[in-house]
Amino acid sequence: MKSSWVGAVCLALAASLWGGTYVVSKAVMNVVDPTALIWLRYALGAAALAAAGLARGARWRMSARDWLVVLCVGLVGYALSIWAQFVGTHWSTAQMGAVITSGTPAFMVIFARLLLGERITWRRALSVVFATLGVLVMIGVGHADRRMAWGGLILLVAAVTWGLQSVLVKRVSREASSIVVTLYAMLVALVAMTPLAWSHMPNVHVVLAHPWVWLGILYLGVLSTAGAFLLWNEGLRRVPAGSGAVYFFFQPLVGTALGWLVLGETVSVTFWLGTAFILAGVALVVWEPVSAPSGKWARVVSQEGSQDS
Repeated sequence: MKSSWVGAVCLALAASLWGGTYVVSKAVMNVVDPTALIWLRYALGAAALAAAGLARGARWRMSARDWLVVLCVGLVGYALSIWAQFVGTHWSTAQMGAVITSGTPAFMVIFARLLLGERITWRRALSVVFATLGVLVMIGVGHADRRMAWGGLILLVAAVTWGLQSVLVKRVSREASSIVVTLYAMLVALVAMTPLAWSHMPNVHVVLAHPWVWLGILYLGVLSTAGAFLLWNEGLRRVPAGSGAVYFFFQPLVGTALGWLVLGETVSVTFWLGTAFILAGVALVVWEPVSAPSGKWARVVSQEGSQDS
């Protein structure tokens, strides 16, 4: 019983840290360009994960097949998806970023069918419909604020591409350490984004002039990247896999609450309606009966469905 409580706390903390990511990044991007911020985040996160891997005596070697998957995960998930997440949040709100990207597990349905051959049940099909409706309601058709609408669409790209990488990573052999796989994928994204980020890198004096900026960068790199990842994995070791994904809902809740409290963002009726559609879609996948043929899918969502923000 004690182990399950520790696992629950770890999962809740990880998802809450990811929820705070949207508020912190929204504030920091007023000073630091989104592309440069992602580069700084990954540089710190990679250093923290490397230290954790050394402390745990991780096995650093991988097969050629695993390297190919890691390359795809790094480019699609850690580069494209996180770039879309940051830019979409910058153009819209922290609340919208936290909620739209929480629809990731629903979009994993399509990629699991295409790449893993998993059957699309009525629950999974309906979950995609609900998640899509939620995004459309939230950003609005003919939205008066075009920048906000484009931000919502870019966040949708972030959710879809993170769903793709979450399925791709299932192709990595079980012998490979999860810390090592994440570290290598992060390094791939770091290299890929260097040409784009370098020209936007802030001067040192600009960062040092605003303590909250470098504190925010530290939060994004160490806590919401390396720390939350390790907490999530530790939590999944201590609770049943099928129930782990429930704690992912802390992300949109924390992101919305902090956006309202810290940034003064308003919460409209259409926002809550869109939130209800998205969470309903995700819930259909998360709580699919394990005894059904889709039990494997439930395990995939619980282990890989998190937006590693």
